[in-house]
Amino acid sequence: MSEVWNTLARIQDRLIECFDATGTEIQEPGMDRFNQPGWLNRVWTSEDYRRAHVDVVDARDSKGLWMMHCCVFPHLHSDAPIFGLDVIAGKNKITGYFHDYSPTTNPANEMIEAFGEEVNKLEWRKPRELPEWAQAIFTEHMVAAGNVNSEEELQQLLELSFDSIEAYLGDIGSFNLVGDEEAGKEAQNRYAHYQKQNPHTPRTMTSLGLDEEDVRVFVQECLFPDIE
Repeated sequence: MSEVWNTLARIQDRLIECFDATGTEIQEPGMDRFNQPGWLNRVWTSEDYRRAHVDVVDARDSKGLWMMHCCVFPHLHSDAPIFGLDVIAGKNKITGYFHDYSPTTNPANEMIEAFGEEVNKLEWRKPRELPEWAQAIFTEHMVAAGNVNSEEELQQLLELSFDSIEAYLGDIGSFNLVGDEEAGKEAQNRYAHYQKQNPHTPRTMTSLGLDEEDVRVFVQECLFPDIE
């Protein structure tokens, strides 16, 4: 296994370990359609968070690429941010690594401020101009890295991913029962709405060999499901 893929496998395993330790895995209606050879989807819930989702498309053998999406949503009565982590990589480099604590009802939540302090320590992090849909939901602290292949950079992304998910899961429960549920619902549906405007998600998934209709339904109904 390449060093890049080994790093990403360790991140995937750590995320799953954290959710297994803190939550209860659930089988969401319709999600079984999107557990296929080379396509993994697992979802958890807990007293601290409403929904945690790990989505991995492993096309290393067919396309030489690997893609992961992870998102953790707080409960609607929480003003904690949304944890988002997306990675796309080939054998020799990570072509895209995107990570943010995105606000729900409180843009000044201290979890976001703490996240910003940590990512600002990354000297190689280069802020980029975000498209309109992304500006609507992501913070100025968002990590957007590409062309990562050096051992030092891989290690930094590994440590950032590990530290970030552990900090998030350790703090998120502290913000339960401090927000308005209707406002929380509106904020999380807003996040889902703008994420669905991202043209790169379905384009990348179909380029990895997934069925176009499966991808369309998945993105709209399972990757970022609306809260009724």
